Amino acid sequence: MSAGVRQYWDLTKPRVVALIVFTAIVGMFLAVPGLPPLRESVLGFIGIWLAASSAAAINQLLDSRIDAKMARTSWRPIVSGQVSHRQALVFALALGALSMLILVLWVNLVTAALTFASLIGYAVVYTVFLKRATPQNIVIGGIAGAAPPLLGWAAVTGMRNEWDWAHALLLVLIIFVWTPPHFWALAIFRREDYARALVPMLPVTHGVTYTRWQILFYTVLLVAVTVLPWATGMSGLFYLGGALVLGVVFLGYAWKLMDPPDELYAMKVFNYSIVYLMALFAFLLVDHWLMPWLTPAAPFELQPLA
Repeated sequence: MSAGVRQYWDLTKPRVVALIVFTAIVGMFLAVPGLPPLRESVLGFIGIWLAASSAAAINQLLDSRIDAKMARTSWRPIVSGQVSHRQALVFALALGALSMLILVLWVNLVTAALTFASLIGYAVVYTVFLKRATPQNIVIGGIAGAAPPLLGWAAVTGMRNEWDWAHALLLVLIIFVWTPPHFWALAIFRREDYARALVPMLPVTHGVTYTRWQILFYTVLLVAVTVLPWATGMSGLFYLGGALVLGVVFLGYAWKLMDPPDELYAMKVFNYSIVYLMALFAFLLVDHWLMPWLTPAAPFELQPLA
């Protein structure tokens, strides 16, 4: 990859976007009994990926002054002068416009509208307002980052009935509850960066001990929420077993974070949270598609997905 291309690639936060797109793909597969329709899946994937990349680039553009004050982000292309503000703006708008064009013309209007709302929610509402206004920024703004499974689901179904919304929003709820313990673990480790940049992250405004308790509380809530796909008949015992094992490990990390062995332990929690979400959605996919015989009726089903 050439140096110029690499700078624009870095503008899109490729590792973050990869996780976003993965959960959207899982949403596509869970939306239908068999394989999702090829055209809607491929074009939906491209459209969602482009929109997420556009949002990431806009985020870096609007946050460039903050990024310059933080060790974690001081290398980013705009901060280092490798991409100008004008170039970043044109690039981000082009990605966003292409995303909307693809979704409107070749997927469906529902997906386009939801994707646009998610893009604005993260790139503008969170980045411009929430991030600087409240220590609950990541909680309130987390709804935008939690939307990808809904976007993937919408791409292949068009959200034609209430059961599509009910099941898809369960996946959104999981990521919404996962976001605070995931991000606050990073914020604990990088709290001096955030303090220097005057960003009111929870460890800066309320202290590390309070944040550790919040991580523990949200992790307990997360374990409870991840049982819902099984409890509503959306997934079966294979998923349930995987979710509980992953959740117990996450709880172990959160509990140990209350009295960590060293300063780096918060980053171990952060890194596990990424593995956790990827594995959890992988269990959802395997349970739904590859192992349907391990999906018996649940205690109180919402509605069969078939």
